[in-house]
Amino acid sequence: MSLVAGSYERFIWGYRLKSRKHPNSLALTPLFSFPSHLSTIKTVAVAGSAAVSGGNDDTIKIYDLSSSAEIGSLQHSSSITSLSFFSPPSLSSFPRNLLAGDAEGLLSIYDADPFVHLKSLKVHKKAVNSLSVHPSGKLALTVGHDECLAMVNLVRGRRSFYCKLGKEASIVQFDETGQNFFMVVDEKIGVHESEDAKLIFELDNKKRVLCAVPGRNGILFTGGEDRNITAWDTASGKVAYSIEDAHAARIKGIVVLSKSSADSGEEDPYIVASGSSDGVIRVWDTRMANKEKPNPLAEANTKSRLTCLAGSSLRSLKRPWLEMLNADENPGAAAVES
Repeated sequence: MSLVAGSYERFIWGYRLKSRKHPNSLALTPLFSFPSHLSTIKTVAVAGSAAVSGGNDDTIKIYDLSSSAEIGSLQHSSSITSLSFFSPPSLSSFPRNLLAGDAEGLLSIYDADPFVHLKSLKVHKKAVNSLSVHPSGKLALTVGHDECLAMVNLVRGRRSFYCKLGKEASIVQFDETGQNFFMVVDEKIGVHESEDAKLIFELDNKKRVLCAVPGRNGILFTGGEDRNITAWDTASGKVAYSIEDAHAARIKGIVVLSKSSADSGEEDPYIVASGSSDGVIRVWDTRMANKEKPNPLAEANTKSRLTCLAGSSLRSLKRPWLEMLNADENPGAAAVES
């Protein structure tokens, strides 16, 4: 399991989550830390052995986690505001495409191996705040500073839907099935049907939500100004459980990890990592959330102001770069190239 965090101070931080000798004991082992950008890092994404970061220096940096090294960069004409990988189920360990949103309202699509630019689309009149790729890889949703929601058809390589929301949404995210998506506006989280964008529930977090990530079985994890990790049951619209005061400052990123068992091949779906603007990254067993004050399984202090967190729960970090280039399994790239 690997975690990557970005900071206001231009530093990128990489960690490997390893098991200690004692049962249920974990440690965050440093992989790398260096000033990879010329200004603030705004977004990071991880898939398998690949990681990327985007910042206010109009650059996407690319990292190989298996060698703990930066391996390249991609230049843009404006700040990078959101990054997301797409990995098809048949090759879930490795990304096939990278999508990037920027401050000019463009959505750029790349082949992830090698990192080749395929197409850029104007999807918003102002900056892209957040983007999410459907599990099928056939479409993506974006929300922007122009207070609009857009849908991009990745098969045809064009924007297919665009509507005014009335308020600026900061986060959009598909659930693990792709049947629903979540949209965050300040402290409100809307749960929508993907087919027609119908609102199912509106969840009220009381304080502003700064990060949201789907878990298994309809659970949505959120964090933000309240410093809590809240797990929402999106089937009922209620709070399933919460880790109160998970950090001393606001939470800027949450990652759902899976702890694999080498003997059984099964995965433990209860491991969650969180990063705060106070520089601390913590790993939690969410089954301990009902305790009065649960303790983190592992912790690392970067001593920097963290802005974003991403991670991979995959057991293998080896990358068969050449084997993953069959065009038939990449609906987005194949269509965009044509």
